[in-house]
Parts: sequence; structure tokens; C-alpha cells
Amino acid sequence: MKAKVLVTGGTGYIGSHTIIDLIESGYDVVCADNGINSDRSSLNAVKEITGVSVPYFHVDLCDKSASEAIFIQHPDISGVIHFAALKAVGESVEKPVLYFRNNLESLINVIDLSIKYNVKSFIFSSSCTVYGDVTQSPVDENTPLMEAASPYGRTKQVGEQIIMDCMKNSDTKSILLRYFNPAGAHPSGLLGESPSNPPQNLVPVITETAVGKRNKMTVFGNDYPTRDGSCIRDYIHVCDLARAHTLALQYVFDGKQNIQTEVFNIGIGNGLTVLEIIKAFEKVSGVALQYEIGGRRAGDIMAIFSDHTKAKQLLGWEPKYGVDDIMSTAWTWEKNRSK
Repeated sequence: MKAKVLVTGGTGYIGSHTIIDLIESGYDVVCADNGINSDRSSLNAVKEITGVSVPYFHVDLCDKSASEAIFIQHPDISGVIHFAALKAVGESVEKPVLYFRNNLESLINVIDLSIKYNVKSFIFSSSCTVYGDVTQSPVDENTPLMEAASPYGRTKQVGEQIIMDCMKNSDTKSILLRYFNPAGAHPSGLLGESPSNPPQNLVPVITETAVGKRNKMTVFGNDYPTRDGSCIRDYIHVCDLARAHTLALQYVFDGKQNIQTEVFNIGIGNGLTVLEIIKAFEKVSGVALQYEIGGRRAGDIMAIFSDHTKAKQLLGWEPKYGVDDIMSTAWTWEKNRSK
């Protein structure tokens, strides 16, 4: 019998790609989302790619009774992957109360219901932002957590602690996946990043500029002490990231996790600057990007990239795609959705 997994935030960018990986790995999937930054059209792409229609609940997870209806209708849910959260760093600086209320209240409700309904495995979509403004990279899971550079990062720090505290005396085991900068799209060209609001992430801003949706883009800061003055990040293909969630879930189901909560970094381990990412896109696409240099953006840190040795050793996870794959799949997706 297939295990059933609830994916919150499942119509979103990472959630929808993870649903595909789960289905292809033999899991039954239930999706919940409030549609704030995505819509259920992504599930049409999931069906086209996998042939599976995923049960969908349009629900605000801050509403506990509405959220519980999912578990009442699907009492056999044995795994939860919790993506649902607001995630724009800059917006979180402008609207911290919104981010704290949404990201933490929804998390607490889903944790409480997972424990109540005897969920075996709880996977949390965390972030490298928990490390704060680090002084050196790569960072591993033992790198001390610094002051968060944004309210968004703080919600991830607090969220991790809430999970660790709540799971201590429960039968639910949890994994915190601290991932870096997701980018790219499904190789089919049928699914990719398609935010309802103007994108904040670098790669969709690049592709929107290249396709003509924007006249130009802004590089936020060229005065950082890096090799070209722009920020350094660790860009990971969304399909590699999706695979990590499935492997984390299976790690718990297979009885390999001996502690209540485990932490893994999920990144390629190679830091690239914003200007290097722009050049990589130009090489793959043949399109010269129009961009300007702006001031530094609130909430941004200078540089961070990962050491994913632990995920490789325990989960058997390794990145399959490189930066050229990220750019080519993102560009194919952008052209397809702009037709």
C-alpha cells in the first residue's frame, strides 16, 4: 500500500515539483494551498507530466478547523511536507507582522494536527537564511546560527525551534531541510516558477527581462567585497531540491532516523555571484540582458553557499543538475509560458 503524503504549499514552485517527484517515487499525494502566490494550474501540469490528478484543498492553514478537515478526509496521511509560507525577503522587512503571523501560525497548526493524527514523518521547508550573515562559507549543519538578516529568516529560525520543541515528546519525527537558492524548471518545459505576484527571485527576474516582460532588471549592489562586487549565492535546480524532500521522507519511513529532529543542508556547494548568473544565462540563451546597478537591498547578505556532505552520506542525495541546466530549463519554461 502506498504511503500518503500531504504537501502544504503544493501549488507553489518547489511544492509542485516535489509532488511530481513523490508521485514518480510511488507516493499518494494530497495538496493544500491558499493560492496567495500560486494557483492550482500547476496541478494541471503535474497531471500532464505524471498522469495523476492530485486531491486539492484550497485552505488557509492559519485556520485550524479548515486545516483539520484535510486530515479528517484523509486520516491515512503518514507524511507531511510543509512548504506553505510567505517567502520574499524584501517584503518581510516591510511587513514583518504579516510574515510572523502567517508563517508561524500556519506551521503550529500543521504540527499540532500532524501529531494528533499520528503522522510519522514531518519535513520542513527551511532555508539557508537561518544562518544569518555568515562570516565564511561553505556552511554546514553545525555552523552557528547568526542574527537573521530579515523577518523571513527569523520565521525560519523560530519555526525550526518550534518543530524541535514540539516533536520531542511525540511519535512524529521531523527533518529540517535548509536549502539555498532554488532555480530552474522541470525538463518537460511544462512547469516552472510562475508567481502570482512580481517575482523576487533572481532567475525568474532574468528570464522575464530576457523575454521582454521587463525593460531591464536591477542588480542590487556592486560594492560587496566579493570577486565582482555582487552577492554570492548557491543556486540549486528545483528538481534536485524536490528529490531531497522525497529522500528525506523515505529516510524516516525506512526507520533510519534515530533522533526526533534532523537537519540537512541542500545546496550544490558552489557559490556564484549575481553577475556570474547573468553571464551564465546570456551564454545559454544567447540573449544580452539589460540591467542596471542599484543600491543594496534590505535583508540581503553578502555571500553564502553550502556544504551538503551530510545529505550525501545519510540521504544519498547529490545534485544532478548544474548552472547551465538551471538556466536552460528556466529559459525554456519562460518562453513556453509567455506564448
